[in-house]
Amino acid sequence: MNQPLQQSYEFGANPALVRHRVMRNTYWLLALSMIPTVFGAWLGVQLQFAFFPNSPGIAMLATLAIAFGFIFAIEKTKQSALGVAVLLGFTFFMGLLLSRLISHTLGYTNGASLVMLAFGGTASIFGVMATVATVSKRDFSGMGKWLFAGLLVLILAGVANMFLQLPALQLTMSVIAILIFSAYILYDVQDVINGGETNYISATLRIYLDLYNIFVNLLSLLGIFGGNRE
Repeated sequence: MNQPLQQSYEFGANPALVRHRVMRNTYWLLALSMIPTVFGAWLGVQLQFAFFPNSPGIAMLATLAIAFGFIFAIEKTKQSALGVAVLLGFTFFMGLLLSRLISHTLGYTNGASLVMLAFGGTASIFGVMATVATVSKRDFSGMGKWLFAGLLVLILAGVANMFLQLPALQLTMSVIAILIFSAYILYDVQDVINGGETNYISATLRIYLDLYNIFVNLLSLLGIFGGNRE
């Protein structure tokens, strides 16, 4: 990964070979990104990390500002090795954000099992969707606009539920989020395979966010339906 990060179809280059290299580097960087995520989550649990615990509105704004700041920096530096460092910093931050949910889940007597089950479920979803994206002859590029529309609706519902506090709506949103981001894996992986995404740092960021959102919502559902306080 010390080679120039800009993956392009230079004159004479084999497009299939270039796409294979981008996909391979994406998978390697995706695996590497799990390390700072896990470390960030562990550190957050130990320190009982929380952004403005008494001001959820400010906490949400601060979280979004930092997250989008990282994403902007990743896109600005993705053509250099610095982009890898910024991406790993982002995944550490996302791990910190996970710590509150993980701490809550570990409060159940079977909490550790639920975390591992959510991790295994997320990995299984990724394996299935990535395989389908790789071997299927179907073109999933048309899903993009529908997935984005669904994501906007999900965000608006989330904002509304901050005020409504409806458990049924929260459950529905978690299920829909898992479906949307599972479909996004299909879309994002095939975009790399077809040469639509030619930078493995950007590709890793996209797939990482898919996996992160699946894990968060799956763990939330497992805690609600499978958490044991006894």
